[in-house]
Amino acid sequence: MKKLFYLLAAFSLLTSCVSKKNQVIKQNILTLKDSYCKAPFKYNYTNRIPSYNADSILAANKELQGKFSDQSILILNALDNLDEVHEIIELKKDSSIASQVKVLQLKTRINSKITIALTELDAVAAEFDCEGERVAQIGNYVDNLNDSKNNKLILFSIVTGAAASIAGGIVSDGGWSNAIDISGGVVGAGFGLATLNPKGKKVEFIHQRNLLRDIWREKLESPNFPPFIWYMYTEKKFSNKEEHSIISSMKERWLHYQFDDVKAAADQSVIFSDGGFYRADDLHNRAAMLNQMQSATRTINQNINYLLLDLDKLIL
Repeated sequence: MKKLFYLLAAFSLLTSCVSKKNQVIKQNILTLKDSYCKAPFKYNYTNRIPSYNADSILAANKELQGKFSDQSILILNALDNLDEVHEIIELKKDSSIASQVKVLQLKTRINSKITIALTELDAVAAEFDCEGERVAQIGNYVDNLNDSKNNKLILFSIVTGAAASIAGGIVSDGGWSNAIDISGGVVGAGFGLATLNPKGKKVEFIHQRNLLRDIWREKLESPNFPPFIWYMYTEKKFSNKEEHSIISSMKERWLHYQFDDVKAAADQSVIFSDGGFYRADDLHNRAAMLNQMQSATRTINQNINYLLLDLDKLIL
């Protein structure tokens, strides 16, 4: 009997520790339920997206193609700076001080637009990063819940088996002893099978400002992205092979790797809604998708860097 008492006491202590840990986690997770990543001030960007008629823009600016890459010309058009560049080229034909001063003024005007574009990129990438961290924290929380549940079930299984073994040794009647052993084995096996739940627990997670929804739908239906950033996402000329836009290629990868090529499941996923109840797998998928978009956003800096290099060559 002493063995059974000690075993039950140890089990009670372990489950008490797990319960206290879960209470602390649940209190901390309340701050993660709704987003703290969105900007405190909402800026009303204009709804005007730069022209997608890339071929026409390049054809109209053929004289720039020896001095700028196609991507740089398209960025200058998106920033509404093509007139300044044409004026600089004309002013460079005059070596007077007045012309040189005017060139520097025009370059400053272009640099101002480029600086705004760079800060927009940084802001969007930072929000993707913040949201990714928030989702990762929630994902760890759900993982802890599932691990805690499995640990409890394993403890139940061990204690049940041990208790049945001890009780079987105490009971002298052979029939009752066998019945206790069998019952303990069945109950222990039931607890063991319960740990195999493939879906696990759910947690409520809200994201009314859903950065991934516009990406998935390939439509700017919200004020989540500045027009210039959206243009860079959706203009095919800025992708590696110029066959698909950045977000079109991203969407294909998500469909294949996150949703096993089942588009209907993707369209109905909580990931692209205003939020709801998430399981651990969905949270980890969302975190991965946010991180991928953060990386894709930061790669746009390369295009702007090439523009700055082209611009410096023009001025020198």
